[in-house]
This record gives sequence, C-alpha cells and structure tokens, in this order.
Amino acid sequence: MDMRRTSRWIQCVAVAALLAVVNASTSFAQGRSLIRDAEIEATIRDFATPLFQAAGLEPSAIDIFIVRDDSLNAFVAGGQNLFLHTGLLIKTRDPLELIGVIAHETGHISGGHLARTSDAISSASKTALVATILGAVAAVASGNAGAGAAIALGGSNVASRSFLEYSRTQESAADQAALTFLEQTGQSAKGLAGFLRTLSGQELLSATRRDPYVTTHPLTQDRITAVESHIENSAYRDVPSTPEQVARHDRMVAKLFAFLRSPEQTFRRFPQTDNSLPARYARAIAYYEIPDLPKALDLARGLVAEHPEDPYFHELVGQILFENGRPAEALPSYQTAHRLAPDQGQIEVLLARNLLALNDPASDQKALRHMESAIKTEDDWSSAWRELAIAYGRVGRFGDSALALAEEAIRGRRWRDAEGQAKRAQAQLPQGSPAALRALDIEELARREFEKKRDG
Repeated sequence: MDMRRTSRWIQCVAVAALLAVVNASTSFAQGRSLIRDAEIEATIRDFATPLFQAAGLEPSAIDIFIVRDDSLNAFVAGGQNLFLHTGLLIKTRDPLELIGVIAHETGHISGGHLARTSDAISSASKTALVATILGAVAAVASGNAGAGAAIALGGSNVASRSFLEYSRTQESAADQAALTFLEQTGQSAKGLAGFLRTLSGQELLSATRRDPYVTTHPLTQDRITAVESHIENSAYRDVPSTPEQVARHDRMVAKLFAFLRSPEQTFRRFPQTDNSLPARYARAIAYYEIPDLPKALDLARGLVAEHPEDPYFHELVGQILFENGRPAEALPSYQTAHRLAPDQGQIEVLLARNLLALNDPASDQKALRHMESAIKTEDDWSSAWRELAIAYGRVGRFGDSALALAEEAIRGRRWRDAEGQAKRAQAQLPQGSPAALRALDIEELARREFEKKRDG
C-alpha cells in the first residue's frame, strides 16, 4: 500500500522505528508505524475490556496500539500498553484466538512484567515511548538488538530485548492468568490453545524466519499441554464466540486486509461470488483504492441502506466522497457517523476536517467546536492538533493556533519547531493565562530536548 492511500485511509500518526526518531508523523515507508481506525480500535477494546476488568485493571488506563506490521506479534511494554500487529489481527481465524492472545498479554500487564522502560524516554507525550518500543521490536526482529536500541534511544546502552523478552516462567504465569481471566468471563480457552499450536511450529524455523512473537515469547510443549488440560476441565470449553463477536472480528479482518493489501489481493480473497457483509465491505474499500468511485459508493451506500444505524459505514461513505474532492456531499455522512458514535474522537476529527474544507465561516466555527471536543480524547494524535490549529487560525485566534502547532510539534519531537511556535503563542496569548503557561512549558521542554540532542 503506498503512502498516499495509507494517509487517506486512517489519517494515521506514523512513528518511524528504524530511523532516528525525529518526526512522529513520518511516512509508513520509513519503518514500523501505528495506524488509527475508530471501528477497529472499538472492536479490540470491547474484546479486551472484560479481560481487563477480570484482571482488576482499569480499562481506560490501558492504551491499545495497532502496529502496521505483517508479522504475527503482540506484546506489552512500558507498563499498561498493549501492542497488536496488523499481521496478527488479520491472521486470527476467529474471535477466540484474538481474545486468547489479549488474555495472555493481559496476564503480563497484571503480573507487572516489563513494567519499566528506559529513563531516556521523553515525558513530552506517548510518542517517545512508542518510538522507543517500536525500535526495540525492530531490533528483536532483525536480530541486532544493540543497533536497534541505539536507534530507538539515541545511543543508550539499554538492550532492546529487555523491553520485550519474557522468561518462560513469566510466559507460564501469563498463560495461567489468561486462563483465569477467560474462565471468569465465561469464555473458552480454545482460541489461546489454537494460537499457541500455530506458533509451536515456528520454533523449528531459523531466527530470521520466525515471527517476533516466538522470539520474545518462548514456547514449550508444556505450556500448550497446560492450556489444553485446562480446556478439558473447563465448563466453558465448548462455548463459542457470540454472533456479534464473529461479525465484528470478520469485519475487522476484511477492513484491515482491504486497506493494507492491493485491490487485486482483496478481490481474490473476497470474490464477487461472496455476498457476505465483510466481503462487500472489503470490495467497497478495494474499489475506493483503485479508485473506482461509482462502484465503491454503490457498495458502501448499499451497506448503509442495510445498516442505517452503523456509524462506520456512514464514515466510509464520507471518506470516499471527501477524499475525491466532494466535501459538501461527504458532510451528511460524517455528521451521521458522529451522531451515531458521539464518543468517537477520531470520527469527530474527520467531521471537523470536512467542515474546514467547506471554506465557510459558519462551518469553521462548527469545526472549532468539534475539534475542541475531540482533542480531549485525541490529545496524542498529531493530526488532531494540526486540525485544531487550522480551526483556530480560521476564526482569528492566532495565539491558540500557534499553541496547537507547538503541541503538534512536541509530539513529533520537532524541538525547534515546537520552541518557535511556543514563543509565537506566548506573544499573542494573555500573559499568565493557562494557555500561555502551557506554551512556556513547551518552550522550555523543547529547548532542553534540542540541547540534549545537539550535545549527543
């Protein structure tokens, strides 16, 4: 998938992990990266929440990241941060496999495994944490842990494997915790067993051909045997996934596949003879990627007609129209999507972006209100700060616009840009106001980090 199509899809915040981390919105072509999608994140969150609760964790305190990477991998790092690779999400055969993996990783979180990360991580935002961790992932996958750590941490001697590598004792403890969480939530552990069996065959492969999960999560036959023994004695061993779980999992897989693979691959996997909802969803996206606007809209609007209360189908129609230069036509779809999912900050950001594209003063005011609402939940999304800066500028609030650009730059670790915008903001904001004080904080942090980088 080329960079143009990627940025069009999920308005991602990409974090380069194979290069020195300078800009957190670096393109996908430069290394492992994060992707954002409201529907997929909501699906994973809903699968995970009962498990987090069973573990005695506060669900809202756990951040879930989706890493654009074809490998079969998932891990926790930096405390309560769960990372799932797109390769794992696409390759799970049913919801129980994904739920089993999440249960296992929840066991690592609740057990405090790898709770600490290096002090070299900046406190500016989660960007530095994520960049460091993805750098460690890259090092583990490449077999060059020292080089990866130097890339991610700017020369630190911390070994990258220490971020991700678990002992067999920790793995067994996480398995046992996972089985407890699954039992408490009335779910079968067959998915976890199936996933472990899939991975067991990879232990025989050379290190360069193994998925990173095998490298960082050592397997033994004893672990598989223990899980299978639990299943035999579990009252929930034959409990299937719910129809809703199956439907949401299949939609997630279809959506990811269609956006991350070529249209030709999508049409082979979801041929015209397949009239299921996930298949039509995938083909709508594939036609949009070609682009074949009439066919994409026909399929997307057909899904809306069948499911008028589904916000994500409305979002897709809006996206297709907006990205093809028809913001006035896209607006009703984004408005409906936001009405149906008012708590989805990502959708609200896209609605605001659409309103700004109308170049109308009344629409600019509406866009600003939506962005001020959305930034409350999307404050680590650089693109959201950029849209907020545009909205402030449109209504003449130039000090607030500069502060928003400083927020965006600090998340991108663009220290000189952040310092300059923060100074600009202070010159225009009321002296001593909360916004001016925040700008001063950003200026000082940016100057300190730039000097640290300059001095090596």
